[in-house]
Amino acid sequence: MKPDQINKYYFDDVNEIPGKIDRRDFIKNLGGGIIIVFSLSQLGFLTGCKTSNGNESSDFNAFLRVKEDGRVDCYSGKIEMGQGINTSLAQVLADELEVELDKVNMIMGDTALVPHDNGTWGSMTTRFHDPLIRAAAAEAREVLKLLASEKLEIPVNQLVAKEGIIFDKSDSDKKVTYAELSKGKKIVQTISEKPKLKQPGEFNIVGKSYNRMDGVQKVTGKALYSADIQLPGMLYAKILRPPAHDSKLLSVDISAAEAVNGVQIKREDDFIVVLHEHPEIAEKAVQAIKAEWEVPASKADNETIFEHILKTATEGNVRHEGGNIENGKKESELLFEHEYHDGYKAHASMEPHAATAILENGKLTMWASTQTPFGTRREVSELLDMPLEKVHVKQIFLGGGFGGKIYNQQANEVARIAKMVEGTPVQLMWSRQEEFMYDRFKPAAVVKINSGISKDGTIKFFDFNTYCAGARGTELFYGVPNHKTTTLDKNGVHPFFTGAWRAPGNPTNTFARESQIDIMAHSIGMDPLEFRLKNMSDNRAVRSLKLAAEKFGWKDWKPEKGKGRGIAVGTDAGTLVTIIVEVRVNSDSGEVKVVRAVVGQDMGQVINPQGTAIQAEGCVNMGLGYTLSEDVEFDWGEVKTNSFGNYDLPLFSTIPEIIESHSVDAVDEPPQGGGEPAIISVGGAVANAVFDACGARVFRMPITRERVLAALKKG
Repeated sequence: MKPDQINKYYFDDVNEIPGKIDRRDFIKNLGGGIIIVFSLSQLGFLTGCKTSNGNESSDFNAFLRVKEDGRVDCYSGKIEMGQGINTSLAQVLADELEVELDKVNMIMGDTALVPHDNGTWGSMTTRFHDPLIRAAAAEAREVLKLLASEKLEIPVNQLVAKEGIIFDKSDSDKKVTYAELSKGKKIVQTISEKPKLKQPGEFNIVGKSYNRMDGVQKVTGKALYSADIQLPGMLYAKILRPPAHDSKLLSVDISAAEAVNGVQIKREDDFIVVLHEHPEIAEKAVQAIKAEWEVPASKADNETIFEHILKTATEGNVRHEGGNIENGKKESELLFEHEYHDGYKAHASMEPHAATAILENGKLTMWASTQTPFGTRREVSELLDMPLEKVHVKQIFLGGGFGGKIYNQQANEVARIAKMVEGTPVQLMWSRQEEFMYDRFKPAAVVKINSGISKDGTIKFFDFNTYCAGARGTELFYGVPNHKTTTLDKNGVHPFFTGAWRAPGNPTNTFARESQIDIMAHSIGMDPLEFRLKNMSDNRAVRSLKLAAEKFGWKDWKPEKGKGRGIAVGTDAGTLVTIIVEVRVNSDSGEVKVVRAVVGQDMGQVINPQGTAIQAEGCVNMGLGYTLSEDVEFDWGEVKTNSFGNYDLPLFSTIPEIIESHSVDAVDEPPQGGGEPAIISVGGAVANAVFDACGARVFRMPITRERVLAALKKG
């Protein structure tokens, strides 16, 4: 683009935006500056890869604006729920645009301020949003250099941008700031050509550790979450809940609740709501309601659910296949067939589901703890039969999501209530009991594996059948000539809603596969590390495994009675990850203590090493919960686990004293996901370490004391 071409990007009428970008109201509402809009559909030509969802719409998903004061706003439909993307995305923008990191403002997830986005899940933000933001920042940088060329009357190729200033590389006194170039202008541009991005070695901000941009807000209590919103005249809502899922309300007596001073009671069929200006009184009143329910008959509980799954989940789908399983069996000298179980898990986020809303003048404004603000807006719009543009979900922090806040039941509930008391703000925050009742649990699952090896440790076949865990993480990075992966499921298998839970299904699949790998290695007395390296065909998996083994000190490790070590390798969100743990097992009590965990990840370019380490540490600690203690007790639709009193999360006393996070040096490769991968290998690593420590092979998670003792007794 030549300097004289820049004039075609000055617009009085934003309908002339190049690329036929939709949602022009976003642009109309902005002030002056240089605005670069970009869409997920552009990812293909920027990276040479297909887009994540195949949507080739010209609509845009995000944009950035260099403002007239020199600061930069990045408007993104992604949300911040503790994963640190408000810092890492700002880093890539600042680096490519050549501005200081503290000059970048991330504006995220507000449906009236940012373009549409499908939500934040699957560790997709860095993989798919990062390249777009880099490209937009590079585009903005070039636009600014063109403007500077005109103003300074210096050829573009003689100009250098640094820290928000463009200057003549041969005479730094000839310069102009971004603020000066943006002032009084409104330039709107799309990424029409693949911009020149920085190469490894040119980065100043990417690859360096930075503290979280929201850290001070959060540690000082200034960060606002949905239930922190306080509006004049606001009422707190409590809802009459059934004792079990799919219960039918037979009769109800609300007279005692109505007698509570100041209480309002609203009802739509079985949806009965108590409102009061004090949440404690609203809770007291809803408990005073006398209701009779018909509870459905039980089909299974937390002990019989696995048998139920095997009988019910009969709809199969072959996901990966190669060679011939029967031929592999004939070639095998040793055969192995095992069944692995994993129970339901709760997300157990620190912040329960909450939403605050007010409906006035035909418009609903809401603050909701949701990973999907645009999905929430659409659901509420349809529920209340309101125009989409009349629903505004505002930006807010989330106190953890892990996939559990993709779903918007609490937002839909508060929207219904807001309509009942139109003009009055209302807030609904689920109790911990409601959280366990309506949280979409990680599904219980069964994995059946049939495999075989030769006596020299070569895997000949691997037949992997996963029931209700899905296909995530089942890609076989071992070089097995004869293999088949089948997923089986069916609607109605579970007694309550299930859904995404940090790397959905992958912790179950990785636990089963890596346990089976370990069993095969031990059967011939082969070192589990060497067995994996012998059979591993994926170079990135090998790099991950070797890195973790080196940092753990696998070769120098000294065995002791009651002490064991275990490996598990997995793949998720484009990242290959290995975890090696050291455990101590008390053979008398069955207690398992993980004393050390080493994480090795091949995740491409690392944007913020400190952020990556924090995510890995969080994954290890959360992973120890599903591995050692977290189990939902239920009798079909009745969820008996209802608080942290009977749902055992990891404690400071139970987490490892040492957690190390290491990443392969891959600065020249695209960045991959980092929010979920490390959690997938915790279960397999611990199960293998328990066996190494005491000889107990546990086939069901969580690996409780009772199950360790039972495995020891079984021998």
